[in-house]
Amino acid sequence: MTVQKPSARPRIAPAGLMFLAITSIGWGFNWPATKFLLGELPPLTLRGTTGVIGAVLLAVLALIRAQSLHVESRLWPRLVLYAALNVTGWMVLMGLALLRLPASEAALIAYTMPVWASIIAWPVLGERPTVLRTLGLVMAFAGLATIMGGNGIAASAEKAPGIIMALAGAFGFAVGTVFSKKYPIHLPPITAAAWQIGIGCLPISIVGLLVETTHLDRITTVGWWLLVYSTVVQFCIAYVSWFAALARLPASVAAIGTMAVPVIGVVASAVALHEPLGPSQIVALLFTLAGVALATR
Repeated sequence: MTVQKPSARPRIAPAGLMFLAITSIGWGFNWPATKFLLGELPPLTLRGTTGVIGAVLLAVLALIRAQSLHVESRLWPRLVLYAALNVTGWMVLMGLALLRLPASEAALIAYTMPVWASIIAWPVLGERPTVLRTLGLVMAFAGLATIMGGNGIAASAEKAPGIIMALAGAFGFAVGTVFSKKYPIHLPPITAAAWQIGIGCLPISIVGLLVETTHLDRITTVGWWLLVYSTVVQFCIAYVSWFAALARLPASVAAIGTMAVPVIGVVASAVALHEPLGPSQIVALLFTLAGVALATR
């Protein structure tokens, strides 16, 4: 009788980590960019229209690369669900949270997402957390909590709605991340991003155009450049990289790796928007990055 040896734990693909790094950088710089743009454009119009334009650009890119945009009929329910969780809910809730919170605080609360993803991935995907991954997650989350305390986050009547919205968006994105691994849609990253961003942002843009008043003449030169960044980098480059990373990494590792996003967001917000960043927060940022590096080994 032949005794089969237990299969070795699959190695984390270097390409997956590369795509994850691109995602973190693109999304990290987008937090202060979005905060700035909310001073010139209403939230739903800003988030919806840039997403729709980004989806069209991605669809054109897919066609140029001879990638089919066809989706099997059985996959449409999954595609719509993931678009609602990873795009619609995230964009709307985070855009509204940014109206009530500084960009650095909103980013930090939003990226409690890896905590929820790791918890959900255990029963749904069987991704039992290793000791190193758990330690890395605790380190990263402790660093974020320290930064949040340094920024003076308090559940006041003024900030509570923003905090709740950011947490709800984070939980929805975590659910979408885990279930897209459990029930994948098997589309190329560019095609998957085009459809999910388009489906997710189209209703946002329609509602925004109907209920919000937009004054394009009030957009500054800096604002126009940041709109290009939000459309091309956030939606086209970062989202495609996210789907590519998710296809190559365990859901919990991909989620934990995104904890670098608020670190980048806090630093970028301090430089661009003059939001607080003192010595204790810098130490906490380094602690967070160390935890991310440990968790994604």
